[in-house]
Amino acid sequence: MAESTVPSARDLSHGLHSSIWGLELRIVDLTKEHEQLYFTCLEDWSEEILEGLNRRELWYRRMKDKGIRVKLALDDKDVVGGMIQYVPIEYSPADGRDLYFVNCIWVHGHKEGRGNFQKQGMGKALLKAAEDDVKDLGQKGIVAWGISLPFWMRAKWFKKQGFVEVDKNGGMVLMWKPFTDDAEQPRWIRALKKPTKTAGKVTVTTFTNGWCSAQNIVCERAKRAAGEFGDKVVFREISTFDRDVLKEYGILDGLFIDENQIRTGPPPSYEKIRKLIAKRVKKLRS
Repeated sequence: MAESTVPSARDLSHGLHSSIWGLELRIVDLTKEHEQLYFTCLEDWSEEILEGLNRRELWYRRMKDKGIRVKLALDDKDVVGGMIQYVPIEYSPADGRDLYFVNCIWVHGHKEGRGNFQKQGMGKALLKAAEDDVKDLGQKGIVAWGISLPFWMRAKWFKKQGFVEVDKNGGMVLMWKPFTDDAEQPRWIRALKKPTKTAGKVTVTTFTNGWCSAQNIVCERAKRAAGEFGDKVVFREISTFDRDVLKEYGILDGLFIDENQIRTGPPPSYEKIRKLIAKRVKKLRS
């Protein structure tokens, strides 16, 4: 059998070309050239994604001196088709030490914009490049989160890449790949309390970390919708970028109308959020 000519992901991270799974690609670190594309999660064609763009950029600027790592996958025409971002676990919704946490890995799969790059090996190459990078940083392992539903950030996909499940929180699965024998298993930070309600008002509360474009969109829509009801509605935004605040509530991103948590994945439309607030305002009057 001929020896494999596929280079390591560590080589790819330095921008070398490679043929993997039939696709010519290279993995590179994020530079200023592609920052705006990264802020839109590669969906620069989408008007919706622009709603949370400023929050995403602000989060990245704040994280630049705190260890964030971002890598992009480019095809043979230098079109960016995938991305991965990962941070020290101290800036994630999990507890651990000497570990990095994968916020998200995303290969563009829409027909719009740059087109569909999925099922061509970009995701595997990005993850392997991140693993090698984290090892080079002297960390003891890498952590990822997944969900059981068959779409984005699938837990089963990470398991196929050698990750092991260590904790669950509702439908969220925490997985890791330790690099050393003395690596300590991470654990989810769990919800501890709900936001308080303002007497005689409908209270709309968002928990916002800034890392996720989708959750940033939720915050912006909730803020605009709450503003339509004047003094009948109080809007509160709780930033969970502060680790102490995150641990106080145990909620990274979320939307509450009074004490009821609203599902935010995928982001509810502005109209739906407004309708939910209006319903609570009506009850307040009766």
